[in-house]
Amino acid sequence: MTTQPALEALPIDDIELVTDVLVIGGGPAGTWAAIKAREAGAAVVLVDKGYCGTSGATAAAGTGVWFVPPLAEAREQAMASREGMNGWLSDRRWMRRVLDETYSRVPELDVVSYPFPVDDAGEPERGGLQGPDYMKRQRRRVIGAGASILDHSPVLELLVDSDGAVAGARGLRRQTGQTYRIVAGSVVVAAGGCAFLSRALGTNVDTGDSYLLGAEVGAELSGMEFSNAYSLAPAMTSVTKSAYYFFSTFYREDGSVLEGAGSQRGRSVIARTLLNEPVFCQLDQIEPELWGVLRDMQPNFFQPFDRVGVDPFTQRFPVTLILEGTVRGTGGLRIVDDECSTTVPGLFAAGDAATRELICGAFTGGGSHNSAWAISSGTWAGQGAARHALTIGDSGRTRSISGAGTAALRPTGNAGPADAFRDVVTTVQGEVLPYDKNYFRTGPGLTSSLAVLDSAWSEARSSLLGDGKDAFKAREAAAMVATARWMYRSALARTESRGMHKRDDFPTLDPAQRHRTISGGLDAVWTGTESLESVDSGMALAAGGGAR
Repeated sequence: MTTQPALEALPIDDIELVTDVLVIGGGPAGTWAAIKAREAGAAVVLVDKGYCGTSGATAAAGTGVWFVPPLAEAREQAMASREGMNGWLSDRRWMRRVLDETYSRVPELDVVSYPFPVDDAGEPERGGLQGPDYMKRQRRRVIGAGASILDHSPVLELLVDSDGAVAGARGLRRQTGQTYRIVAGSVVVAAGGCAFLSRALGTNVDTGDSYLLGAEVGAELSGMEFSNAYSLAPAMTSVTKSAYYFFSTFYREDGSVLEGAGSQRGRSVIARTLLNEPVFCQLDQIEPELWGVLRDMQPNFFQPFDRVGVDPFTQRFPVTLILEGTVRGTGGLRIVDDECSTTVPGLFAAGDAATRELICGAFTGGGSHNSAWAISSGTWAGQGAARHALTIGDSGRTRSISGAGTAALRPTGNAGPADAFRDVVTTVQGEVLPYDKNYFRTGPGLTSSLAVLDSAWSEARSSLLGDGKDAFKAREAAAMVATARWMYRSALARTESRGMHKRDDFPTLDPAQRHRTISGGLDAVWTGTESLESVDSGMALAAGGGAR
């Protein structure tokens, strides 16, 4: 293996590092990428905006895992059950790859004594993970593999060589104000999706950084229209764990039952009702003998109720919907091969940073599919990045490189106030958080929002510039504007309703639009389509009979 840089020997001033593989993001995908790149023989540095092991949506709560035994009937059911709801946009070859990879990787957690529950036969049940336990052990695995971690160190921009290949990154250490520069043979971007600072549980680090970093070096995105995922939460909290709501009844303000709210399409019913009146919920379909068990399984779900003295099993409480955007959506950077390479040499994508359409199509994978994707794509991206870096060898460490950052780093005009990012965030949230703009989309509504967002981008490009330790906040604001523009341009291009993408002016699925929507660009955002070239024959037959 290549020798790791000695972080303790670095100067106290700005940090300069050279490595084989740089991993951006310390969640599940990033940690799997770092471990597998290191196992493949590469020197690895992982940087995290927060503290690797505690930051991000997974670390904040439990998650299911798409963990299915390699039995033909079970695998068939696991794939087929998702295809109708995901608009027939998933790919069975990728589904099989993820099922295989996840099934082989999750048992590796036994090495760090992950406390899997056991069934009556004494066999471990691996279909779920408690986030705090999982991510604490992932951090331990990263360090044990010999990789280095820079915590509280958001990336500000990617570095590229004279041929446009990605060659590292430049960032900021939040606690000291130091800047750092890491030259790398390849980069895995795994910094999550974008929830637009909506306060959804664990997502405040997810501001679309991955997408902006990628687009600035020429990477393409895919499926950004599938980005309007909203999660249920009690109105007095931001805890967006929603599994228990399947065993609930929803009510209008007058006490009448809100019909359809508990169905598969319940989010839509609740969102439309919330436009005009409050909605209430009660976990009244759960037997009392299970109340204690459920509390033990998801203690953070019940903390807000305990604080305000509400018993959710016997009392009604108001609910709301909080945007989780692409964190629970399916769009992200487009990947072009089995190693999760992007369209830019030297840049790989994993987890929520990458499109999950390959296994989730147009409908959210929730926790389980996204968790399996993070494990699998992190593994493949880490291995691919290691192979790429070790192939180019020392030349990857000695290239002439330059920064690729744009908005909030290199204004084209005079810099504005250092706290101008706050107004940018407010502007973009005003266009993406409301249900009537993002959940229920129309052509005129999208066009109106894009006018606001395009203006916000132009202004950010001209004058937005962060200062000192707040430099990364300006970049977050720019990334959110950019993400919203790719989302809404893609949503405008898809003139149908498919999966989570709902167009009130095109309320039905159009079989002619069974393709992927590709997007990219910064000052001028573009969209195009990608045909589904490789479709499992069984899936094609099902689509012919089911895409009504």
